[in-house]
Amino acid sequence: MYEASDLKKGLKFEIDGAPHVVVDFQFKKPGKGQALYKCKLKNMINGAQFERTYRSGDKFPKAALDQQAMEYLYADSQSYCFMNTRTYEQEFLTKEQVGDTIDLLIENTICDILLFNGQAIEINLPNFVNLRVIKADPWAKGDTATGSYKPVTIETGIEIQVPPFVNEGEKIKIDTRTREYVERVND
Repeated sequence: MYEASDLKKGLKFEIDGAPHVVVDFQFKKPGKGQALYKCKLKNMINGAQFERTYRSGDKFPKAALDQQAMEYLYADSQSYCFMNTRTYEQEFLTKEQVGDTIDLLIENTICDILLFNGQAIEINLPNFVNLRVIKADPWAKGDTATGSYKPVTIETGIEIQVPPFVNEGEKIKIDTRTREYVERVND
């Protein structure tokens, strides 16, 4: 069990049978009376956000969360197949469960999947992925304006901004947290 004094940003606990995460947190100590812990919470299953205030002494249960390393294998018309790297069991996730991580997900990528009562609720990609550029406009020599970027399409089908010297067919490193170009990668 957690107590109100344990509250901090990123803490995950259970409310009404669903896991929630603290998105924002404020501590207030009035002159008299109990301390107040004002939290902005997010439901980890449906994404709903709301605010709730707790008093010192309030208690709430830890969420039964389990994090598993899983390898993305393939996608079919209805689901995405992940394999547990420890037990080799396959887990099929829906498009809603995978969310926008599919934009940077290629086969054989190892992801950390957060499970609540056996149901996947969050997929964490590695911080960096290497993806191939499949479409890029050629670089015009002499076009050296500082800070200039051009759009390219990567193998997952999304478009990102890269420096003008990146060419079609090259592999680039992308930061999955910001979805930005980091550097070119040698094959």
